Amino acid sequence: MADSYDVLIIGSGPGGYVTAIRAAQLGFKTAIVEREHLGGICLNWGCIPTKALLRSAEILDHANHAKSYGLTLEGRITADVKDVVARSRGVSARLNAGVGFLMKKNKIDVIWGEAKLTKPGEVVVAKSSKPAVEPQHPAPKGVKGEGTYTAKHIIVATGARPRALPGIEPDGKLIWTYFEAMKPDFMPKSLVVMGSGAIGIEFASFYRSMGVDVTVVEVMPQVMPVEDAEISAIARKALEKRGLKIMTEAKVAKVVKGANSITAHVETKDGKVTEITADRLISAVGVQGNIENLGLEALGVKTDRGCVVIDGYGRTNVPGLYAIGDVAGPPMLAHKAEHEGVICIEKIAGLPNVHPMDKGKIPGCTYCNPQVASVGLTEAKAKELGREIRVGRFSFGANGKAIALGEDNGLIKTIFDKKTGELIGAHMVGTEVTELIQGFVVAMNLETTEEDLMHTIFPHPTLSEMMKESVLDAYGRALNA
Repeated sequence: MADSYDVLIIGSGPGGYVTAIRAAQLGFKTAIVEREHLGGICLNWGCIPTKALLRSAEILDHANHAKSYGLTLEGRITADVKDVVARSRGVSARLNAGVGFLMKKNKIDVIWGEAKLTKPGEVVVAKSSKPAVEPQHPAPKGVKGEGTYTAKHIIVATGARPRALPGIEPDGKLIWTYFEAMKPDFMPKSLVVMGSGAIGIEFASFYRSMGVDVTVVEVMPQVMPVEDAEISAIARKALEKRGLKIMTEAKVAKVVKGANSITAHVETKDGKVTEITADRLISAVGVQGNIENLGLEALGVKTDRGCVVIDGYGRTNVPGLYAIGDVAGPPMLAHKAEHEGVICIEKIAGLPNVHPMDKGKIPGCTYCNPQVASVGLTEAKAKELGREIRVGRFSFGANGKAIALGEDNGLIKTIFDKKTGELIGAHMVGTEVTELIQGFVVAMNLETTEEDLMHTIFPHPTLSEMMKESVLDAYGRALNA
């Protein structure tokens, strides 16, 4: 007899394990299938360990500019790449173990192996072809393994993997993905980063702080193409001031490999080709959903451009089968996956007032130096949609806390509907904006108007005061600019 569950989730990344916990809270008998690492890419190779690396880079930057804070440090502070990586992997291991604890605490069965949908309501789990490869991430003890399992509701949360361009496929040695970039065995002297989305620009920022000569190549007209153009321009100027070389409207046409280096042939929009030789190339041209070898085709599951097609509640076209997170399409963000999973399971449970996913209110954060964060419509998109808008801006250079921190380069920008006063977009660049953005996310979810924000008291001295000043500026009422 096959083991039977109310809910079975394939994949234990942020979307999968959070969904499992919520399912258990709602009284469902729940299991989760994982082939490699509890916590998925985010905890083990993405969101969390990259932030640990970037924290080391941030401290290094501060230490090497100690004089500007009236401090004297003997000699130049240097980084030990092995210790920096070891700290990052330790942070990852701690959270990996934490997910195992949460599964046990919530009485969720962990099934170790690779899942395949064989028919509606049935999953066959085979031995994993991708076992845990690090001693810090062992398979948890006492879990189930190979076999046949049934469930009333099956949720696919298999995440995504790095996208590869034909002819420039990562080889793990000279051409890296985020896996190799996260765990270098040496610090290269030079790098080409192909792609300036969040992954590419974060690694470019980290390696530049480590003293690496970094060139970023982006096919679109601006770095971080999804961001507001004004914010992107400020970020680019700051990144270039730190020594990054940035080429936009350019593409890596081909890569010639040497014994221990690469030569990237970079073609600009006018057809000119520049050859750039570097120790390594990081391919950061996006990710693609892990939809292969799951049995989706046999069940007739609808997919589009490499992702599972779902409605606002995670439901596929096959009854009893759902998908959440990266495998269900953009934006491919951990917090989107978590929220999507909670919506999905609460809808399954029949809870009242479950709202479908609103992708217009999902914040985006990039943890480069300076940080970039946003939610809602960009100025260009709002105009494209025919919205009449008011735009407010406030500079970090006019904020007391930012000046005291020595972080006075940045901007907060707000966009309002002129007719209704509705906040429809917020965009930021500067120190700690990834923490500030949530204030505007809450405001948008509460359908806040400019009047509500103007009547809100912000503490002084804080960076958050700039948020109110930006709102005031949209209506010609800024007090400190």
